[in-house]
This record gives sequence, structure tokens and C-alpha cells, in this order.
Amino acid sequence: MKRRTFIASGAVLASGALSGMPLAFAQNKPEQSRVSIAVGGKNLFYYLPLTIAERRNYFKDEGLEVEIADFAGGAKALQAAVGGSADVVSGAFEHTLLLQAKNQYFREFVLQGRAPQIVLAVSKKTMPNYKSVADLKGKKIGVTALSSSTSIMASFVLAQAGLKASDVSFIGVGAGAIAALQSGQIDAIANLDPVMTKLDRAGDIRIVSDTRTFADTKTVFGGNMPAGCLYASQSFITKNPNTTQALTNAMVRALKWLQTASGKGSDRDRAGKLSARRPRALSRFVAAREGSAFAGRPDACRRPRDLAQDVAGL
Repeated sequence: MKRRTFIASGAVLASGALSGMPLAFAQNKPEQSRVSIAVGGKNLFYYLPLTIAERRNYFKDEGLEVEIADFAGGAKALQAAVGGSADVVSGAFEHTLLLQAKNQYFREFVLQGRAPQIVLAVSKKTMPNYKSVADLKGKKIGVTALSSSTSIMASFVLAQAGLKASDVSFIGVGAGAIAALQSGQIDAIANLDPVMTKLDRAGDIRIVSDTRTFADTKTVFGGNMPAGCLYASQSFITKNPNTTQALTNAMVRALKWLQTASGKGSDRDRAGKLSARRPRALSRFVAAREGSAFAGRPDACRRPRDLAQDVAGL
């Protein structure tokens, strides 16, 4: 299936939501004004649209009071929704497919990203003589959480080299990913930015596969692969169509802001703070921005300095 098909399906509820203002037809009162969203690693660029919607009060503009619960990985966020402690998940699209295969009907209703943005890399400390993926046999691979999208991506890469998931040891490292890699507790890592950029810039890793790029995404998954999204049980969507629409409107506004923010006014006033706090992250943010849904044209990308202004309000 083509990437545009996934984006279209995720944006059906958001038709007309591409402007920067709340939608006129979204005036229908949400059936459920308080919504809990589970996410696995909110600090990752993968979930940046969610943070933008929260910080810029787009959910409040839609009449929603959103509570975001941050978990150690996407699999744990999924468990929260299946268990009933969360209404919605901000997570990987592939989890909806795995759930449906188990007759648990969860559905994506708005897409956050058009590339998985997961990177598999080996440790230069424990695997200095790495030559091919086959060398990972018997090694420890750190992932955000067991059964998470990071472990799924790593499993795909292993399979292409003739290895099974059981040929390695997957270890959930959560927020301790960098420390686990640098201390030698794991031999390889599958994670996202800003974690992977920090390790790469420090010279700690050698990148094996990088789905921040569309080329590698097609190599790993055999075609285009949708990424982060908001998903919920079919029963929640059926019972709460206005609430689902309101969530969609807020996320699409965040995605459009991410692509078109001008860096003027209050955004510009806070630019210095971002530059001082995360100057090395800006180059990776360019790729994260391109990987988001509704991404702008390549020729419309801004320089890192302008991007600092764009996200200064977060």
C-alpha cells in the first residue's frame, strides 16, 4: 500500500482541518471531554506532533482536557489502552495490525508520521569488529520495550540476514538507553531521536539500518510504512465520534504548525532558549520534520536556525 493511501486514511476525519484554526464543523460537543492518551517515550521526536498539540493548547481549543501518561515504551502504552486505563494511544501504526490479528479491534484515526524513524546500530565498544548483521547472533539488543516498534523493526532487519528474533536477546532499556549502550550492557540498540543522534555524535555507535530515510524504510519493510499515529479501540471511536474528530483536528493543526511555523513573534522570542538547550538536535530535527505526516516539500525546508525558531514555543 502506498504511503499516500495511509495518510489519506488517517486524514479522512480531518478533512478540512488543514488550516491553522479550529474547524467550524468541530463545534459539536465532544461526547467525552476528558481523554487519557498513553505514549511510550514522549521526549522522542517520533511523538513531537503530540507535544506540539499539548503545549500549544490545540486540544483545549477543541474542548478537550487531555491527560498524557508517559510509559517506558510503545508496547506498555498499548497495554494501558487494552487494559482500559487509557482511552487513546500515541504510538506505532503496526501495533494496530498486531492487535487486530489477535481479534482486538483497534484503529488508527490520525497519522503523525510517514516514516518509522527507528535506527538500528551496533556499539563500537562491544562490537568493534562488526561486519554484517549476521554478527548480531547471540548479542544483546536494547529496545525501548519488549514487543515495541523498535523490537519489530530490529526483527525485520535480522530476518533479512537470515536470523530469527530468538537468535538475539532483546532487552527493554526505556529511558536508560544511552547509559545501557555506553556502559556495555547491550551490544546494539534500536531507538529513535534524539537518543540515536546523541550516540552517533558521541562516536559510540555504527548505524546498521536507518528508517529515518524513506530509502531504508523501503529496504526494511519492503515499501512505504506509516509510523506514529493516534489509535483507539473501535468501540471508543464508535461511541465518541465527536471526541475522535476533536483529537484529529488538534493533531492535524500540530502537524501543519510543525511544517509551516514562521518563527515570528513569540516563537522567535523563545528561539534562543531552544538553541542553547539542544543545539545538536536541530540537524536531526530537520529529518524528523520531513518524516512527519503532511510534510512540506523538500525545497521548503528551513535552515536549522529557522527550525530553532519554529519549535521554540514547545
